[in-house]
Amino acid sequence: MTNQAGTKRSAAVFSYSNFRLFLAARFLMVTGLEMQSVAVGWQIYEITRRPLDLGLVGLAQFLPGLLLFLLGGHVADRFDRRHVLLGCYASFAMCSLALLTISRHGLSGANGVGYAHAVMPIYFVLLAVGLVRVFNGPAGQAFTPLLVPAEVFPVAAAWGSSVFNAATIFGPLMGGLLYAWRGTATTVYLSAAALLSASFLLVLAINIEGVQQLSRGRDWKTVMAGFHYVWRNKLILGSTSLDLFAVLLGGAVALLPVFAREILNAGPRGLGLLRASPAIGAGLMALVLANAPLRRHAGAKMLSCVAIFGAATVVFGLSRNLYLSMAALLVVGAADMVSVIVRATLVQLATPDEMRGRVSAVNMLFIGASNEFGQFESGITAQWMGAVPAVIAGGIGTLVVVGLWSVLFPALRRVDGLTQESLAIAAEQDLTETQ
Repeated sequence: MTNQAGTKRSAAVFSYSNFRLFLAARFLMVTGLEMQSVAVGWQIYEITRRPLDLGLVGLAQFLPGLLLFLLGGHVADRFDRRHVLLGCYASFAMCSLALLTISRHGLSGANGVGYAHAVMPIYFVLLAVGLVRVFNGPAGQAFTPLLVPAEVFPVAAAWGSSVFNAATIFGPLMGGLLYAWRGTATTVYLSAAALLSASFLLVLAINIEGVQQLSRGRDWKTVMAGFHYVWRNKLILGSTSLDLFAVLLGGAVALLPVFAREILNAGPRGLGLLRASPAIGAGLMALVLANAPLRRHAGAKMLSCVAIFGAATVVFGLSRNLYLSMAALLVVGAADMVSVIVRATLVQLATPDEMRGRVSAVNMLFIGASNEFGQFESGITAQWMGAVPAVIAGGIGTLVVVGLWSVLFPALRRVDGLTQESLAIAAEQDLTETQ
């Protein structure tokens, strides 16, 4: 009976047309950006042959978020989130067209370390991509609760993660195959621009019946409210900071071009397979959780899965076989997905609608720090100690973080069900203990 009820709730989410349109738009958007990311990574490493330059790819996309994340959250709460998303999707498409233009006219004849300056225009476009993400992330996260009722939001979050990971499977595979087929990044960038334009049209078709609760404040205190809210709420702070440090230390995605070319000898097709592997694991886990949501001990399961994430990262660093490396990355993605769904549900259900944009902005800063800045950290450590030792040390560091966080944030460990009532009980217990 329990599985049947979960299946019915899972299917009920798709009765909301706005949710279907947004899922489709998000799938195309993420697919386009993932295709583009594969092409950028391979193209830059082909030219410079330096892991540090792959780290700079992440840094370029992280810096705008570090400087402007409060503004992004304020905009998501102050203005119509649908309009914000339309502007972001259109801007993403223009960035893809800019990369297409640079690839056609700005990189001709560039090869070898002596031509490292040739990739600078790519970094400027990546800065623009990072700037767009400043506004897209908070608006997108805070937009989903407007599309479905609160009682089915955990299922909607799981399906949203499933679609996201389907895109992160399909995107790298297509990006790697198109790059290998044509031998150039131009076809990849053109395809990405087309997908991003289609996602814009899908969001344009969304018609919100409910009313977004807009923030009316304009002063600095209003802008900072999301940061203060996260700092006071130990559940949100614990879950977001756990992801920050775990992925910052254990993330190996930035170094996949190095592993594909130098260690596994797999070429651009192998890079596409490696990039897709975490998403395959994450997508499968998200499908499982969409049909059988976490009902008990969600916090403890989240901590355990982050530990598995770190252990699988160590296995990937030690592997010299493409298929073993893919299997390790598949486990990495599956374990990470549990953390993603717990964190996404916790952040949205524990936050009032009028503050979701600002709180989501803080969450996106943590995610950006773990992903994009994590790429920069990986590039530096790989340049310093080598790619393999850097990945192994990062995985071990993730295990240490899990142990520390289980002690520092007992409320997170005690979270049972992913409901507003259960989260309130865990937060109240934490408040009682601190007093």
